[in-house]
Amino acid sequence: MKRSPTLSAAVILLLAGLASDVVADFDAPVIKEWSVKEKNEEGKEEEVFYMTIDGILVHETDPAKQPPPPVVTPGTPSTQKEAGRAPSDAVVLFDGTDASMANWTDTKGAPSKWVAGDGYMESVKGAGYIQTKEQFGSCQLHVEFATPQRVAGSGQGRGNSGVFLQGQYEVQVLDSYGWAVPGLGDCSAVYNQHAPLVNACRPALEWQTYDVFFRSARVDGSGAVVEPVRMTVLHNGVVVHNNIQLPGLTGGAIDQVEGTPGPLLLQDHSNPVSYRNIWIVPLPLKGSDTYEPR
Repeated sequence: MKRSPTLSAAVILLLAGLASDVVADFDAPVIKEWSVKEKNEEGKEEEVFYMTIDGILVHETDPAKQPPPPVVTPGTPSTQKEAGRAPSDAVVLFDGTDASMANWTDTKGAPSKWVAGDGYMESVKGAGYIQTKEQFGSCQLHVEFATPQRVAGSGQGRGNSGVFLQGQYEVQVLDSYGWAVPGLGDCSAVYNQHAPLVNACRPALEWQTYDVFFRSARVDGSGAVVEPVRMTVLHNGVVVHNNIQLPGLTGGAIDQVEGTPGPLLLQDHSNPVSYRNIWIVPLPLKGSDTYEPR
C-alpha cells in the first residue's frame, strides 16, 4: 500500500535524536525514503513517496512483515448503580458473583471470611486480609471500592483498608472526602511514602475507582533491586501519582522479597469497606522483568 509520508526523514531523525537523550538503550532507527513515478486511478502519472523504518514499509499491511497487534474489546465504564465490564484481555478477579470469590483466600490459603452479595464483597471484622490465588508482576489494575457511612472513629478509623500490589505495595483506602491537605496515610496515598497530588475522593457510600499502572522492581541475578517499582495511579479518573518511584516495600507487606510476582491483597482494618469490579491486565514482560518460579 502506498501513501505519502506524514513526517519527513529529517523530522523523524530529530525525534529519534531527542529520544536517545532520554533513553540511551534504544538505537536510532534506520530510515530510508524515496519516490517513484506511478499512474494514479485516473491514469495520470504522479510522484509517489515511500518510506521504510528499520526495513518496514510505513503503513505496511503484510502481516508477515509487520505482525498486527492482538485485538482487545474495550470494557465499559461503571456507574454508581452498576459495575462496568472489564476489557477482553483482563484477568477478572471479582465480578460480584459468589463464583468469583473462589479466586480469593486468606493469607494462609484458607477460604476467606469476607462476604459477597449484591454485586460486591465486604470485609468483616476479624476476617483478616484477603488475597488472590493468582500472582502478578507488572500490570494494569482496576479496582472499585466504597467506604462505609457509619464509622467508629476519625482519621485512620474512617473506612480504613488498602490495596496491595504484589502483596507488597499499598495504595491506601480511607474516607478522606473533603480533606484539604491529604497526607501519607490518606486515601490514594502510597502508604507512608507518597501523598496524593490532589484529593479526588467521593463521599462515603459512593463507588470510587483506582486505576493503577504498575511496573515491578527489576532485580539482578543476586536478587538485589537495580530499578525500583514505578507506579501511576488514577483515583476516580484523576491522576494522583504520576510515574512515581517507590523506595521499597510499604508497611504491612506480606512478602519481603522484591522483584517477584505476588498476589493482589485487600486489607481488613476492622472497617466494613466494600469492593467490586476488580480486574488485572498483566503487562508485557522482558529482560529482568521475566519471572521464574521460586
